[in-house]
Amino acid sequence: MRQELTVEVAPQGQAVQQTGAVPARSMMAITLRRLWRSATAMVGLSIVVLLLLVAVFADLLAPYSPTQTTPNSLSTPSWTYPLGTDLLGRDVLSRVIYGSRVSVYVGVVATVLGTLLGVPFGALAGFYGGRLDNLIMRLMDVMLAFPIFLLAIVIMVILTPSTMNVVLALAIVRIPILARIVRGSVLSVKENEYIEAAKALSLPPLRILGRHVLPNCLAPIIVTSTLNIGTAIIIEASLSFLGLGTQPPTPTWGWDLKQNLTLIEINPWITMFPGLAILVTVLAFNLLGDGLRDALDPRLKA
Repeated sequence: MRQELTVEVAPQGQAVQQTGAVPARSMMAITLRRLWRSATAMVGLSIVVLLLLVAVFADLLAPYSPTQTTPNSLSTPSWTYPLGTDLLGRDVLSRVIYGSRVSVYVGVVATVLGTLLGVPFGALAGFYGGRLDNLIMRLMDVMLAFPIFLLAIVIMVILTPSTMNVVLALAIVRIPILARIVRGSVLSVKENEYIEAAKALSLPPLRILGRHVLPNCLAPIIVTSTLNIGTAIIIEASLSFLGLGTQPPTPTWGWDLKQNLTLIEINPWITMFPGLAILVTVLAFNLLGDGLRDALDPRLKA
């Protein structure tokens, strides 16, 4: 009897010891497998990768300079000019390709800055609570009281239009959204037993927050940041359309829409292609964000 018991217990003990590091790897494997099996996520990821390649290699892909004027004003799409030319004779395809650089730069950098600023505010408010929580959240409420687009316009009027100022404005308007999401996640995570155990071991609060709480809040942060890139691209295009974003002669999709809008009834393609570029880009980031949300949702792991 004793020999049988030892034979049965030993493998169980070994299994328990061996599975100590398995859950992290298995969760990562499950997430990647779910992401790979998601058709929407793969479509979005493919378009995003293609967009990044176009932005990086714009000098090689564009057939002409985006600011080069020619006598061929408002020419229709042809072999020489695949997407036609605008009022100044500039190649629309080249301007769309170079415009991807501004959109990618603004969308990604603004989202990264907004995340880096918003996450600490939300983490500190949720973890410490009390007066610090009230102070930070009331500040976020004041910022959220303004519509995002209106707040971005006010900031751009104060800072004067430029690409860098667009990045700063979009980063500022995303801070309260990230802060609220992170605060909610931290409030949920810090009630777990392993956080109570870490506190019982008298670990420094910031160490508990950085090593045990925030890593378990990454899923909503990643999903929200991915979706925010698409929103930032839309706002950047809108600011450029209003003349408050990137200034000419730098090619941007929003500015090309504004400049050619009066000619839409005569030559619709010069506004159609920049608009399609915005549509496809934002759709790609939204599809990728939806796929990441489903892949990172623990309720769907079973």
